[in-house]
Amino acid sequence: MEKEFNFECIKCNNKNYSEGKIATTGGGLSKFLNIQNNKFVTISCTECGFTEIFKAGKSGMLANIFDALSN
Repeated sequence: MEKEFNFECIKCNNKNYSEGKIATTGGGLSKFLNIQNNKFVTISCTECGFTEIFKAGKSGMLANIFDALSN
């Protein structure tokens, strides 16, 4: 893990974290087709597990097509 910013957990003041990623569907047709076009980055405290979620931006059309075909 390479730290990109100074992290301090707001719950326990721990300075170590782990980073993850999640993707979710939107509404309407993307929900019906299970196209996961909403991307988020998670930052979790390694001590207490408190997690913050940040929007990472939307995928391009090619990634959306791949998501639809892989489901």
